[in-house]
Amino acid sequence: MIVNGSSRRYDLKMARRFVNVDRDTPMLFPPDMRDWVRKDDMFHFVIEAVEQMDLRVARVNERGSGSEQYPPSMMTALLIYSYAHGIFSSRKIETASYRDVAVRYLTGDTHPDHDTIATFRRRNRELFEQCFVQVLAMAGEVGVLQVGTVSIDGTKLAANASKYKSVSYKRCEELLPLLEEKVQELVEQAEQVDGTESDAGDRLPEELARHEKLKAKLARAKAVLEERAKAKAVAERPAYEAKVEARNKRQGSSKGCLIKPSRQQPQPTDQINLTDEDSNLMRASKNSPYIQGYNAQAVVDADGSQLVLGARVSTCASDRNELIGDLETIPRQLAEPATILLDTGYENMDLIGQVEQNGATVYCSMGQEREHHQPRYDFKPPKEKKPAAIRDPRRQAMADRMATETARTIYRKRKQTVEPVFGIIKEVLGFRRFHLRGLPKVETEWQLVCLSYNFKRLFNLINNETAVSIA
Repeated sequence: MIVNGSSRRYDLKMARRFVNVDRDTPMLFPPDMRDWVRKDDMFHFVIEAVEQMDLRVARVNERGSGSEQYPPSMMTALLIYSYAHGIFSSRKIETASYRDVAVRYLTGDTHPDHDTIATFRRRNRELFEQCFVQVLAMAGEVGVLQVGTVSIDGTKLAANASKYKSVSYKRCEELLPLLEEKVQELVEQAEQVDGTESDAGDRLPEELARHEKLKAKLARAKAVLEERAKAKAVAERPAYEAKVEARNKRQGSSKGCLIKPSRQQPQPTDQINLTDEDSNLMRASKNSPYIQGYNAQAVVDADGSQLVLGARVSTCASDRNELIGDLETIPRQLAEPATILLDTGYENMDLIGQVEQNGATVYCSMGQEREHHQPRYDFKPPKEKKPAAIRDPRRQAMADRMATETARTIYRKRKQTVEPVFGIIKEVLGFRRFHLRGLPKVETEWQLVCLSYNFKRLFNLINNETAVSIA
């Protein structure tokens, strides 16, 4: 035998010693599955922690009718352990209850089907929120969580929908009359061949149903776009009136006022997705491709634990108006953060002013600092543009604050805390796409993802206080 091109020969019969793999001899005693799982496996921690939690808000069949239900504690532990190990599909979780020894032990050798798992996950957002609060309380009890400085950021995650299923308001208006004509034509054809032996009579009902379904989807999409335009106009009305009043005071009259109110009707280019109408076209950065997705927000402890303190989902690609909503997701049981770290996308001085009025200090990049590493060029790098002049005194005050050495030291925590959390969720856990549709269900799944991340992070912090990553 020649190995790696060498002329040296080896006789495999000289020292043949293999482990005996016997699949035929039955076991004399029933096996204990605990002996098959490592003692330092996370599932021990998940079971023990969930059993200590208050799960009374779980949605169960109180009447006791029908088949026996799986205990909420087992179902909750199953979802947390599965998500923490990158198993997100309800069908794959069901398969894991057969193949994965730890999952099989966790379920007590029972096997919930994928429909039971999906229903429990979809209906129990309040349960996951309660567990989220309780796991943070556990972190506080063991001394790994002290809320003082937090980092806030968002990441784009794909929706369970294709971007090619999006349609504009103008296209809806164009297609609906055509579909109406097509449906009427198919009805007339069906009446003509009714009672005949023609093969067309078998195909027409299916084609008619397909066109009627598409017509209903487009009509629904058109109505939703119109409702959104009206709601937006109502929400922006106070700001419009304030601008008009300020303009009139400066000019002395209402003549020449160029401020226009928000339109009550959608723009022709306004789009909606026919599969998941709450999702939007968005992209992570200027040069990245568009995805049909959501903007997942997270508030992360920047004082060492890297636990997620608050989580929510936005349908807006921009982070500009998300600050207040993000801070409101921090459980009331926790202390309010004293220092808040934001990147340039959150630069909204009105919202930042509201937060600082409550006593917190905000550090927000103004886009003039180089937070990330400089790119490398094999040629002469492009000439940097001179930053635009800052005219707003509030923005100038923030720029002056960020220019200090103290601010730079504090702000370094931002990219060392919240960005690694998103990296772990996407790369280690493998969660890059939502499996549910519609904003309420997507928010439920994001809450479950962050809950599972916190379980895994806390497990590692307890077992290794110097851990800086759950990877």
